[in-house]
Amino acid sequence: MTDAPPTTGLHHVTNICTDMDETREFYEDALGWHTVKRTQNYDDPGTPHYYFSSTPEGEPGTTVTYFEYPNSQGRPGPGASHHFAFGVEDRETLESWREHLLDHGVRVSTVKDRTYFRSIYFSDPDGLAFELATQGPGFGVDEDRPGSEEIDPFEAD
Repeated sequence: MTDAPPTTGLHHVTNICTDMDETREFYEDALGWHTVKRTQNYDDPGTPHYYFSSTPEGEPGTTVTYFEYPNSQGRPGPGASHHFAFGVEDRETLESWREHLLDHGVRVSTVKDRTYFRSIYFSDPDGLAFELATQGPGFGVDEDRPGSEEIDPFEAD
């Protein structure tokens, strides 16, 4: 399909926060993640740059990083992320996550049916939107070859 060199998938995502201590607490306490690196932004020395991972080693594909810029405020729109999603195995795990987040004082949506997966939504302390999404049922539920045609999710059966 293309002559582009291969990639290994998503390596990490970097975001901006206004309070690194609050962000670290959110990742460690509410999400149960690990702080795997505390350093500075290589392009802006003196700016904290922390790395959080769902694993103690922080392997590529499991890591979210933050730069701290106090008194800053992003705006939704072109050039900004709408949200990003972490995967969970199944609906039971998703519902367990919902209860866990609620128990940690995080506002979280009800379980949403997105046809290809089920998901919940919540935000970090600065309002960055997150999603937890199940692995299935998958993108092949409404076409033989995923991506081969445009699907109207609002079209009546």
